[in-house]
Amino acid sequence: MQANEAGAPDLAHRLVTEHYAIRGKDLIAGGLTVEALADRFGTPLYIYDADVMRRSFNALKDALTGFADIVYSIKANPNPAIARIFVGLGAGIEIASLGEYERAREAGAAPQDILFAGPGKRDAELARVIGEGIGEIHLESFEEIARTNAIAARADKRVAVSLRINPVESVQGGAMRMGGKPSPFGFDEEHIPDVLSAISATTHLDLCGVHLFTGTQILDATVLLAQWRHGLDVAARVAQAIGRPLRSIDLGGGLGIPYYAGDRALDLAAVRRGAMTLTQMKLAEPLLRDARVIVEPGRYLAGPGGLYVVRAIVSKVSRGSRFLVTDGGMHHHLAASGNLGQIIKRDYPVIAPARMDEFAESACIVTGPLCTPLDTLARAARLPTLKAGDLVAVMQSGAYGLTASPAGFLSHPRAAEVLVDQGRAVAIG
Repeated sequence: MQANEAGAPDLAHRLVTEHYAIRGKDLIAGGLTVEALADRFGTPLYIYDADVMRRSFNALKDALTGFADIVYSIKANPNPAIARIFVGLGAGIEIASLGEYERAREAGAAPQDILFAGPGKRDAELARVIGEGIGEIHLESFEEIARTNAIAARADKRVAVSLRINPVESVQGGAMRMGGKPSPFGFDEEHIPDVLSAISATTHLDLCGVHLFTGTQILDATVLLAQWRHGLDVAARVAQAIGRPLRSIDLGGGLGIPYYAGDRALDLAAVRRGAMTLTQMKLAEPLLRDARVIVEPGRYLAGPGGLYVVRAIVSKVSRGSRFLVTDGGMHHHLAASGNLGQIIKRDYPVIAPARMDEFAESACIVTGPLCTPLDTLARAARLPTLKAGDLVAVMQSGAYGLTASPAGFLSHPRAAEVLVDQGRAVAIG
């Protein structure tokens, strides 16, 4: 397939080999050719392969057996059809808004299997989920403690809550650090005694656990396991301080997937070995022994199963650089353009899904149709010499794609979404 001319496999090659199949010139997703799907549903198009997502879930579940349960962080891809895949495999859902609560329920998640995190929960959101049912609410500020208690009192309900802890800097890691610095997320670890005092003064809050989230896009198993170990240590200190067992320890998400040249996949064998050690650590602490440990990935589960497919409108050369202008771009896939918080703009793996039998030639700049130089999907894509009408697919696009993008910018058409599963394709957006 599209390796370089010397035949050395690049990241795109490795991902195709791991997750998809090739039939002649065509990339196969869910038993169907990408070209046929693009012809049927139009472009720009998100294609989600249900089987790839199931394999990601089952591989992680196997690595965490005996240690932690998986809760899908629905912010990664809130399409109910995607969430339904993971609910069907036994996952709970982590939400950060009432809208996500409604999507989780639409996906079939029971209220008790939904966790509500986020630093800015509105009173109406809290009232709704408390009234209809929620597994846990993860509290993130002293004001939120007071407001949640008051809302629970009005509803005459005792509500299970966990404390989101902003951990110390020494355990940070990942592409985007979520703790160890001033943050809107959670309570600073050094203020845990004051938080526990505030919780003890409430009448309708049942403190059941703790929640830590230290970073995103972690590819180093050693970093991830160190963060989980710290989470267990924080949980033990909280349990000892309140003098009773905890029921829940949420270690957050942050499990990464390879996006860029040089990235290596998270080593699940190392995660498995580390999880066994952490299980023994947990069992050795009487106040944690029976607690349910939760890991809440989103990107790791949904990302590899997604392709963002666009069609070339124009092929041109400008001052020696080859450009391919397509019908999709940053308005549908902000992350791939490098404009979703990235400091250094690097290319996602990009392929020509209907010309997989050809070697890549010179580097190509792939852009969208928007009137801004920011609308660039790839700056040095190794592709065959494509022309107007040819397809380009951005891999690793199942998470933080369409709903994390300014879809209304310049009023171009919204991208379609399709779920493919063992030869069957269904429009889901």
